[in-house]
Amino acid sequence: QVQLVESGGGFVQPGGSLRLSCAASGTIRTFRTMGWYRQAPGKERELVADVTLGGSTNYADSVKGRFTGSRDNAKNTVYLQMDNLKPEDTAVYYCNAKGWGSAMNYWGKGTLVTISS
Repeated sequence: QVQLVESGGGFVQPGGSLRLSCAASGTIRTFRTMGWYRQAPGKERELVADVTLGGSTNYADSVKGRFTGSRDNAKNTVYLQMDNLKPEDTAVYYCNAKGWGSAMNYWGKGTLVTISS
């Protein structure tokens, strides 16, 4: 069993910043990738950013230059620093962790991020 617990969502005005955190616990101690997806109302869930075990990052084009993904392997925690937030960033953000098997794909419950003036 794996549990992913997100924190850090909330309401912020355009141009503001938020930092999301996700801590993994359970029977798996190491994940191949850890990252973040988001789902806005009426849209499909999309990748925002992920970070490999070695620290390589991958970003959606819409967030490049504004969001920074990082992870602390010792704490089994992944972070998402979000700067210069825009109204179109409003969504539920889900933490994701993947192992080395196709079935090893885990999700958090999500945290709501709302950007509005």
